[in-house]
Amino acid sequence: MAIFGVAPENNHDEILQYQMGRYISTNEAVWRILSFPIHDRHPVVVHLAVHLENGQRVYYTAANAEQRVVEEPPVTTLTAYFQLCETDEFSRTLLYSEVPHYFTWNASTKKFQRRKQGTPVDSYPGIFRTDALGRIYTVSPANVECFYLRLLLVNVNGPQSFQHLRTVNGQLCATYREACQHLHLLEDDTHWDATLRDASIVSPPIQIRMLFAIIISTCFPSNPLELWNKYKDFMVEDILIRLRHRSNDPALLLTLEMYNEALIMIEDLCLTIANKALGQLGLTPPNRPMHDLFERELQRELQFDRNELRAFVQTYTPQLNDQQKYVYDTVMQAVNDNTGGLYFLDAPGGTGKAFLISLILATIRSEQKIALALASSGIAATLLDGGRTAHSALKLPLNMQAIETPTCNISRSSGMAKVLQQTSIILWDECPMTHKKSLEALNRTLQDLRRSLQLFGGALILLSGDFRQTLPVIPRSTPADEINACLKSSFLWAHVQMLSLTKNSLITFFQILLKIIITMIGYENVQF
Repeated sequence: MAIFGVAPENNHDEILQYQMGRYISTNEAVWRILSFPIHDRHPVVVHLAVHLENGQRVYYTAANAEQRVVEEPPVTTLTAYFQLCETDEFSRTLLYSEVPHYFTWNASTKKFQRRKQGTPVDSYPGIFRTDALGRIYTVSPANVECFYLRLLLVNVNGPQSFQHLRTVNGQLCATYREACQHLHLLEDDTHWDATLRDASIVSPPIQIRMLFAIIISTCFPSNPLELWNKYKDFMVEDILIRLRHRSNDPALLLTLEMYNEALIMIEDLCLTIANKALGQLGLTPPNRPMHDLFERELQRELQFDRNELRAFVQTYTPQLNDQQKYVYDTVMQAVNDNTGGLYFLDAPGGTGKAFLISLILATIRSEQKIALALASSGIAATLLDGGRTAHSALKLPLNMQAIETPTCNISRSSGMAKVLQQTSIILWDECPMTHKKSLEALNRTLQDLRRSLQLFGGALILLSGDFRQTLPVIPRSTPADEINACLKSSFLWAHVQMLSLTKNSLITFFQILLKIIITMIGYENVQF
């Protein structure tokens, strides 16, 4: 049977096509009319739970909440397996996944019962085997101890308890990972040892630390502490050289403080890569302040020479023209009053916009305040003292255009979050090059971090750029998309205060914006 039809472009209804094109034979029609079973599942698959001790899933309702608190944790297939191994001699010869071959799971009594049908097992009267399968739930390696518990369950026969599972040659191990190591269930670290040995010969210490952080955070070596003790001298060599120069002592030797500093650097890398501290990766945590990440971000924003900045401000402030002086005074007044606000500095190329921005940054930083300098492109960021790209500093999502309400990937406990909470001004240069959702993401993030529903959480935002230059680059976009991205968000721009280095700034701004729109539409000969 063939079916032909005409449908609009990009109108693909797969369900309708399947229903219209499916052929039902007479045999299948009779089976369906007589309500015979169409499908069958063979063999039987029994799902087996895996969890840490007292880690069973418990469901609370309004009716059973009080009872759940006082009663024992519910029995699962894993705890029932332990009880079965205590009382049944034959089950002690089985792995956890082999139990469903010989026993059925009674969901009402929460017990395993011997099968009454199947193939008899030699030397064990009353035991029958079937082709039923046992499937243990998978566990992510990120859930470290539960992952190694599962590894023991698929290799150890007949454990009678969680403690018995951790016992190897009569010795109770502290963790399931240690038990796996004693049973030689983990890979040998020879290849990681060879990798670090080669790197220690040809690579500088910073690259060795990076390689070591990648190995312990993503490759799960069996003994990361041994790797650290073997190659730690190579990882702290640059720290030793730096301290020798600082103290003018060429005979200075390695100390515990140097190793601790290297561990802090490695932990920062592991937190960036896998969001895990060294204590979670099998290494001894370094001795560091609780807010070290904040201190590092804060130090980056306060590392400027205040005397040099004051000299720069005193030298170049008198050179401002009237329009530059007006912008400078307006921004500094908002900084001193801590009133916040959203400002846009509109300036064509060559009018001193970069000079004015540098002077504003220098003035704020000379007062030991935080001024966050951002730019939409890498080249623009290099022109700002201490500048960074907005995507790098704010952790903007890469698929921002596909997200309805994007936010910055900054957690409340991170160092950048603390900086954003305490910054006096956020200056974003070449802002017209970015997508409107970037500003919306920053607005939501600052409102959350500063716990304020004001625009940008009450922070002072100075956007800078020139609409006469490059507009946002949107792949496969239409003129309407570029206009929309150029206009940014109507909610944000309704609150913007225009600052300009040209006369009649607001009129000029809208004339330029209207000319951009008309040029995109195709009417290039319209005069203003």
